[in-house]
Amino acid sequence: MRMRDTFIKPMHPEGIRFVAIFAAITVGLFLLSNVLGWIGVGLTIWCYYFFRDPERVPPTGEGLIVSPADGVVSLIEAAVPPNELGMPNTPLTRVSVFMSVFNCHVNRTPIEGEITAVAYRPGKFFNASLDKASADNERNSLRIRMKNGQDLAVVQIAGLVARRIVCFVKPGAAMQTGERFGLIRFGSRLDVYLPDGVVLQVRVGQTMIAGETVLASLPTLEEK
Repeated sequence: MRMRDTFIKPMHPEGIRFVAIFAAITVGLFLLSNVLGWIGVGLTIWCYYFFRDPERVPPTGEGLIVSPADGVVSLIEAAVPPNELGMPNTPLTRVSVFMSVFNCHVNRTPIEGEITAVAYRPGKFFNASLDKASADNERNSLRIRMKNGQDLAVVQIAGLVARRIVCFVKPGAAMQTGERFGLIRFGSRLDVYLPDGVVLQVRVGQTMIAGETVLASLPTLEEK
């Protein structure tokens, strides 16, 4: 890998107009003051960096469930998946990954499977690190049918400054582990509802890399 590639990452197309707006404002700031102009340059670079979209390499192996987001595991608890997905009204292990404004915000599929439901629900904009954000905040939920027939849910949750959830997929889409399915602009959180029987492999406070860090694994035939 070239040194340049360490610092310069490809940008997701969703970010082009935002970087253009920041750059245009920066030009205006330079007309007012060099100091303000250089502040604008810094903010423009941050905006580009926010929408970075680096390549990720999913781990090899059957039944590995990876993190759908960069960030930190903020909560692990039992919770019922969103009603709009039509899943059974029984608690599952929910792993919440909180993304700050400095994390990459491109979201990735936790495991290979078919998208069987996509459901958007408007809501509030509490701090995404709070537990009540799962129930009260704006969200977009995906139900994924895995190869073994079990269902897994992934929920994009808007945060305090996030105002736009973007989802690229529709029901019926066949997804691979680590494949891009959406993003959230400017700070947010993703919840993963894990099916019964999985082996959890993370803990609260652990740093996640979307598409690469293993959240949990499905039991092997020997373990069943």
